[in-house]
Amino acid sequence: MSNSRVAIVTGAARGIGAATAKRLAEDGFAVAVVDLDEKQCAETVSAIGSAGGKALAVGADISDAEQVTAAVDRVAAELGAPQVLVNNAGVLRDNMLFKMSEDDWDTVMGVHLRGSFLMSRAAQKHMVEAGWGRIVNLSSTSALGNRGQANYSTAKAGLQGFTKTLAIELGKFGVTVNAIAPGFIATDMTKATAERVGMSFEDFSKAAVSAIPVGRAGKPEDIANAVSFFVDERSSFVSGQVLYVAGGPKA
Repeated sequence: MSNSRVAIVTGAARGIGAATAKRLAEDGFAVAVVDLDEKQCAETVSAIGSAGGKALAVGADISDAEQVTAAVDRVAAELGAPQVLVNNAGVLRDNMLFKMSEDDWDTVMGVHLRGSFLMSRAAQKHMVEAGWGRIVNLSSTSALGNRGQANYSTAKAGLQGFTKTLAIELGKFGVTVNAIAPGFIATDMTKATAERVGMSFEDFSKAAVSAIPVGRAGKPEDIANAVSFFVDERSSFVSGQVLYVAGGPKA
């Protein structure tokens, strides 16, 4: 993969996003590391630079259309036209339905669904012009339903429909669109969930792992490896798919 190709990864300051940004840099992409706070991206950018890669930190609220346009324009100007987009940014506002506020609902929809829509709309024009592109959306096993996550589950299920529709619309332009649905991955986000349910992360992980056939928790790199496959030239006949990376069968 030549250095001329540019990838954007949202929510790339930590966790799955950071691992994905690093993996794509290893694969030869120049990577735009996008997160809400540009300063938080420094660690990922520095790690990529230290390994001989090229990266750019970009601060943006992806649920804001103007910020998205500015971010994608900046990437195109400073790194080059983006041909890969990984919509990974996410937030949790977990609660049981009767306790869930409208703000809890709107915030989760805003980042996951509106954010993926705005980023994809802004990036696809560069892909269409190039006649080649890859969009990878991060769904979740929560799309199948998860107690206390009506907002998150709905957003992650919505991303699967979004993925399949974009695959149909963009296929003729050489653009594939796929989704990855991670299962239990050890990240700051799952630590926050453990805290919410009042368990230590160790106990929370043990409980999760006991239900995983391969007998271990997932790592951010497991997801990054799947992204690497989807953005590769060799996966050009794979589009509109949802890959569950969960250590066992799901949907």
